[in-house]
Amino acid sequence: MCQRVFRLGAALQGLGVNQGKRIGVIERDSHRYLEMYFGIPGIGAVMHTINPRLSPEEVVYTVNHAEDYALIFHEDFLDLAERIRAASPTVRNYIMITDNSSYPKFTWVTAEYEELLAGTTPLAELPDLDENIPATQSYTTGTTGKPKGVNFTQRQLTLHTLTAGLTLSALANHGGVDKHDVYMPLTPMFHVHAWGLPYVATFLGLKQVYPGKYEPAMILRLVKDERVTFSHCVPTVLQMIVTCASTSEINLNQWKILVGGGRLTKGAVKEASKRGIKVFAGYGLSESCPFVTVANLKPFMETLDEEKRLEYASKAGLAIPLVYLKVTNEKGDEVEHSDRTPGEIIIRAPWLTQGYYKDPEGSLELWRDGWMHTKDLATIDEYGYIQIVDRLKDAIRSGSEWISSLQMENLLSLHKGVLETAVIGIPDEKWEERPLAIVVPRTEYKNKLTPEVLIAHLMKFVEKGEINRWAVPDAYIFVDELPKTSVGKIDKKTLRHRYVARDPAS
Repeated sequence: MCQRVFRLGAALQGLGVNQGKRIGVIERDSHRYLEMYFGIPGIGAVMHTINPRLSPEEVVYTVNHAEDYALIFHEDFLDLAERIRAASPTVRNYIMITDNSSYPKFTWVTAEYEELLAGTTPLAELPDLDENIPATQSYTTGTTGKPKGVNFTQRQLTLHTLTAGLTLSALANHGGVDKHDVYMPLTPMFHVHAWGLPYVATFLGLKQVYPGKYEPAMILRLVKDERVTFSHCVPTVLQMIVTCASTSEINLNQWKILVGGGRLTKGAVKEASKRGIKVFAGYGLSESCPFVTVANLKPFMETLDEEKRLEYASKAGLAIPLVYLKVTNEKGDEVEHSDRTPGEIIIRAPWLTQGYYKDPEGSLELWRDGWMHTKDLATIDEYGYIQIVDRLKDAIRSGSEWISSLQMENLLSLHKGVLETAVIGIPDEKWEERPLAIVVPRTEYKNKLTPEVLIAHLMKFVEKGEINRWAVPDAYIFVDELPKTSVGKIDKKTLRHRYVARDPAS
């Protein structure tokens, strides 16, 4: 791999790429993408990881906003590359990746990736660079406005890699990673550089497996054939895996999966554990590179009953080393460590983005009062464990009280007939907002799940004192699937657009 990285660096320099120039990448998870993680920043250029699941207009916007100098793209995204070519004047070179020896030739394509590397003499060594120059750039997939660009420097990526590697290595028998593990990411490599874990896996010397498209049967075959032991993904991908028919045919007892990008429900943890998968949660965001917390169980927790262990494993966990984290109320005061009082997570760490690219106003808002404001609501318990309650924009205001959509989703997931669920707020004349539950039933429960059944299920938690009666949704809609964002999260913006303006009972 090292020689291929040196060849890539030399090839890009031969095309006029020098320090500070941005290189857009549209590729599936692959060994070539891993080479670019090192080869592009290695010569002082900036790797712009492009999200191909955005709309074509948004993709073009990010390329133009970043002012990419070159574009490396897989032939599967040829149509998207042509859209970019027609609307992006800064892109001077197009490098196509293909495994097809008789690929079609295009006059506007500068070179084919493998041919370019094969015809280039590798660098003797990578240049000595200032550690504070930008190394990567990606764009957040926010629910409002245009995507926002975030940069991370060479120093920030190095500190993030060292700290994340130290943290994962210290998890011991609860999801720990060591040199014997086989790593396969299930978070797209365009999404905050796959949470930075390809860098960690390379740093630790792990065998790495890259799956290309995320197809459940292929993923499980790779787990079996390559003996994969460590992965990471968002909750919807975990759901896709555990519901795949092939899951029951393969021994998955060696597989550890870190789940982030959304609250991990106890229902999902239970389903995964039935199949032998050890699941634990973490928390971060695009602006934080992204690691902030991980569910590192304290020694005494290993002796707790299974239900309690699952509860802690599904929490966002403890702040990792070098992260300074607070949970604060609207006045900026820290909330009590009681696991009951929610507040906004604010953070400091040496690898957090210093602001949004070309957006000074957004940057000031992000770093208000010298702290990065995550806009995530959470509680913090007596041991310092974070539990994500909701996004500020997703919390439901009913009367004078807040209802956590994530808590309702977590409890609904514990019903054996519920495959997936999302809870959103809908307008209410009396209470301002009330929760609406949109539910995907399991196949064997279609036409059997009813609002009455799910209300009765939630009332058990009311009786236990875990939730208040007024938090239980009154309205339910049963659907075949839930819309997802470009990174696989449940798309609540689409759900609100779809259901808020209509009577949910209709």
